[in-house]
Amino acid sequence: MESVTQKKWDAAAAGYDFFNARGPLERWAPAKKEFYAPMRGRVLFLAIGTGLDIQFFPPGQEVVALDISPKMLEKARPRALRYDGKLNLVQADAHELGFPGHTFDQVFTSCTFCSVPDPVRGLQELRRVLKPGGELRMFEHTGSRWFPFNVMLHLMNPFTRRVGPEVIRNTPRNVQKAGFQVRQVRNLYLDVVKTIVATA
Repeated sequence: MESVTQKKWDAAAAGYDFFNARGPLERWAPAKKEFYAPMRGRVLFLAIGTGLDIQFFPPGQEVVALDISPKMLEKARPRALRYDGKLNLVQADAHELGFPGHTFDQVFTSCTFCSVPDPVRGLQELRRVLKPGGELRMFEHTGSRWFPFNVMLHLMNPFTRRVGPEVIRNTPRNVQKAGFQVRQVRNLYLDVVKTIVATA
């Protein structure tokens, strides 16, 4: 277990909902509902945080939801218990998931790979636990190629990476480096917030 990352997100858990439960979540609610609508089979959700996205899961699914932070999982538990389906919470590190290969039909992430210390290694681990032909579906914020946003994000990144996410990563490129076939990249806000669909 990567202790520096765990401690960082344990520290963030207390104020996480204050910063994320209203503005960003309400803004993206329609997109999140659409994003999770294709859930099917045995699903792995990486970095569930405090469980804010659970409300957008379609009912009746079988989901294993992971997070590196026990403090985050503690806050997610009441939301998980209210979910109309089977949702198990597990503490795990993205780099070492602890599941046999070819276990899951789908993996979902939401604003996750801005924070995984070694994103390509984490994505390779997701590919390992996906069944052949399994889907990776990501709702992520990334770096930008557009001025002045690219300059702004590069200036912000040294600060944001200390308290939470990096804001300049090229996640679609990392997905390809990890051996996935990228099927779709859809920009939701400029070229910063996007969904990515890839196949193992």
